[in-house]
Amino acid sequence: MSTVTDGKRPGNTEISARRGHMTGRGQAVDRGQAVDRGQAVDRGQAVDREQASDRAQPGRPSPRARLVSGRFALLMLSSVGALTSFYLLLSVTPMYAVSAGAGSAVAGIVTGSLMLATVLAEFASARLMRRFGYRVVFAAGALLLGGPALALLAPHSVVIIVVVSIVRGLGFGLSTVVVGALVATAVPPERRGEGIGLAGVVSCVPAIVALPSGVWLAGNAGYTVVIVITAVSALAPLAAAPWLTGPAARESGAGQEQRGGLLASLRSGTQLRPSLVFAATTVSAGVVAAFLPLAGGVSGGAAALGLLAQALAATAGRWWAGRHGDRHGHGKLLVPGLLAAAAGMVSLVWVASPVVAVAGMVLFGFGFGISQNVTFALMIDRAPVSGYGTVSAQWNLAYDAGYGAGPAVFGLFVGHTGYSVAFALTGVLMLAALVPAIADRAATPRPAALPDHRVLTPAS
Repeated sequence: MSTVTDGKRPGNTEISARRGHMTGRGQAVDRGQAVDRGQAVDRGQAVDREQASDRAQPGRPSPRARLVSGRFALLMLSSVGALTSFYLLLSVTPMYAVSAGAGSAVAGIVTGSLMLATVLAEFASARLMRRFGYRVVFAAGALLLGGPALALLAPHSVVIIVVVSIVRGLGFGLSTVVVGALVATAVPPERRGEGIGLAGVVSCVPAIVALPSGVWLAGNAGYTVVIVITAVSALAPLAAAPWLTGPAARESGAGQEQRGGLLASLRSGTQLRPSLVFAATTVSAGVVAAFLPLAGGVSGGAAALGLLAQALAATAGRWWAGRHGDRHGHGKLLVPGLLAAAAGMVSLVWVASPVVAVAGMVLFGFGFGISQNVTFALMIDRAPVSGYGTVSAQWNLAYDAGYGAGPAVFGLFVGHTGYSVAFALTGVLMLAALVPAIADRAATPRPAALPDHRVLTPAS
């Protein structure tokens, strides 16, 4: 057997060295592969956890932004104060005028002058906020709403009552527009619909509580008690004014404001279409509030229950629409809200049936609540922050103008048609608002797909 000479066959020492070197390389490779596998597993687990989180919370930010801040709470308290002051005297001032010797026509002028002044203030509010700032206009609204009420403590005078109603209407119009605009800036944009819905829920409380309480207090405790509570509730929000800064102070570059104001917004199709849809529902809301208790065959108890059901359903509709809209888009609810409200009105063709009347009011109220939230959210989303005041003014104008015009027109033809047919015709006429509603849906671009926010580091 031949022997391999040195240089051709490695010795034991060299073999061991090579083996060690190869073993080291193998271990290094093994460790590198293990590290790569571990990193891959870690990345896979991270992706899985994030995907699981996305599946658990579809369409929602993670973590969710806080909805109720201190500023938002102050706005809600201010809103409750202003609305309590408004509703406490809404039914009491006509009674007060009658006790001063006025007839029913003058009693109607008291309420009419209040609402007319409110609409005029809403027309001027956007310009005033741009010139003097939100805080000043907020304080002016509180002073005009609460201060003049104390003049009613003077000896009864119909002139004083009408003048006080006009001045208070100006204050109420300014207050509602400013608070509406500030609410839109006080909530996270991704939860704006929910915040607007919560504000709507809060605003319904004074309507449900203060309106009947004012009448009850006037009959059991006297007008003086109602007047004093009215003044205090309107003036109390002045304490919150230092913390209620407007959007111009909170957004860099906010000096680039909308110079066209309310008239330009009314000429803008993107803002006009939702406001027209909303006005169609407020027309019917004013009709049922004014005429459901007067409809033939409807008892007082059934009418009161129907109006209460409508108010509660509207509150629920606003809250639900806000939460749903934040997740799936507000525009998708514009047509369904209108159709639900119209169907509720048409069902009042059987208004003599208490069950149908209450059910119709629930359906109308839910659709009305949806429309309230959806239209305001859409209009706010389409405006710059500096234009929130204009949007709030336009939306409140649609509310109050429709609420006042509806009963006025309804009263002209109900004598010829009867209540059942008049209610049903009102619901049918609401369907005309499907034109701007469908046009708005068609003109709204589909939101672009959100980019994948997961970034994976490639394996080394």
